[in-house]
Amino acid sequence: MAGIPVLVMGRSGTGKSCSLRNFKKDELSIINVNGKKLPFKNDFQKIYVSDNPQKIIMALKKAPTPVIVIDDSQYIMANAFMRNALVKGFDKYNLIGKDFWDIIYAIRELSDDKIVYFLHHEETDDSGITHAKTQGKLIDNHVTLEGMFTIVLRTFVQDGFYGFSTQNSGTDTVKSPMGMFADVKIENDLYLVDSTIREYYNMPAIRKAEEKAAAK
Repeated sequence: MAGIPVLVMGRSGTGKSCSLRNFKKDELSIINVNGKKLPFKNDFQKIYVSDNPQKIIMALKKAPTPVIVIDDSQYIMANAFMRNALVKGFDKYNLIGKDFWDIIYAIRELSDDKIVYFLHHEETDDSGITHAKTQGKLIDNHVTLEGMFTIVLRTFVQDGFYGFSTQNSGTDTVKSPMGMFADVKIENDLYLVDSTIREYYNMPAIRKAEEKAAAK
């Protein structure tokens, strides 16, 4: 078995980063692509700041915690594109796509207690389908991003409630294994999502039962 990649997509300000709020500092490592501050007070100490694909892969392999989060993962592609915006030709798109593919593929080499969450912006294409944001159709032709994930969640905000969608709406690319989540819409709490995934796949829990009860 290997580590599990999970994609969490949504518009800016809809609760992706805030979903980390209930993790303890020794449970979570963050790869912060753009170095931005988290939107809540925290004492997380294992934070790596980089948008370099090879350094991100190294951070994944060295992270000591069972949960790893790549925050603003779409900027791995966007920053690479902007640095090469004046470079002509299509090779840059191939390289950007390959670099992102390499990161996802590297998770296969992690231990089987690791779950890696990609917090990622979304976009809606000309046919009205909302999917994970890439850097244009030339990348999409080579990499179907959601095809590399078994679990794809999407943020939503409704009447002040911040949540995750767990199943496809017919106009997006959300998906999760049958029976994993009891509801189509759940709270945007990535700790609860992580606990659900671990229970479904019989993975080691990151928190003892008595600690879970005390946290409620």
